[in-house]
Amino acid sequence: MIRVDDLHMHFGGIRAVDGASLEIATGSITGLIGPNGAGKTTLFNVIAGHYRPTSGHVYLDGEDITGLTPHELFGRGLLRTFQIAHEFSTLTVRENLMMVPPRQSGERLWDAWFKGAKVAEEERAVREKAEEVIDFLEIPQVADELAGNLSGGQKKLLELGRTMMVDAKVVFLDEVGAGVNRTLLNTIGDAILRLNEERGYTFCMIEHDMEFISRLCDPVIVMAEGQVLAEGSADEVKSDERVIEAYLGTGLKNKPGAA
Repeated sequence: MIRVDDLHMHFGGIRAVDGASLEIATGSITGLIGPNGAGKTTLFNVIAGHYRPTSGHVYLDGEDITGLTPHELFGRGLLRTFQIAHEFSTLTVRENLMMVPPRQSGERLWDAWFKGAKVAEEERAVREKAEEVIDFLEIPQVADELAGNLSGGQKKLLELGRTMMVDAKVVFLDEVGAGVNRTLLNTIGDAILRLNEERGYTFCMIEHDMEFISRLCDPVIVMAEGQVLAEGSADEVKSDERVIEAYLGTGLKNKPGAA
């Protein structure tokens, strides 16, 4: 699904991503772990179009998507969530979901004025889709709640739900478990597994909670100092001496400008 080939992302003398190459298989839930400063989020930002890489390439289903903008990638089915949720705080959960599908007729003033029946029909379909997502995530109790009033974990569920409002091919999850209590994290994990197993979603997730990673992810890719250090099952990478050393701060030799 995704292939990253010799990717570099430099900020002046800081080499946040320094020659990373990896693959994310179609239908997998791939974990991406590593110590702070390993380059994980920068890699996500490059893949998702927020940064244009210094060099290297990113491919989606064999197509070179390097440097495409986030909205262009959205149209190709590549979506990402953020460590800090990006909800529309003054809209309800249902309205947040209904905002997602692109090219809705009601967004055009001419159609809103003169094609009311078409706009209403589309809105009914989008609302039905939103209700389906709400039921899937088992959050009907907050459907009419303002998104800004949700807990951190509920906001993460909402972000996951927004990816369900379009035909996503691959979803990048950035620390979906950050600040989430264990009960709600299990609910989020259940939803990810169901989306993967029942709807064929491909996921790649950055996460520091190894219990969560071990439950969901295979394979697990380890980054350190902007490079891919190891790859394997959760048990394999946890017992890899290079990974242990990297987390203890004595892994790859420090290089000038590494971050």
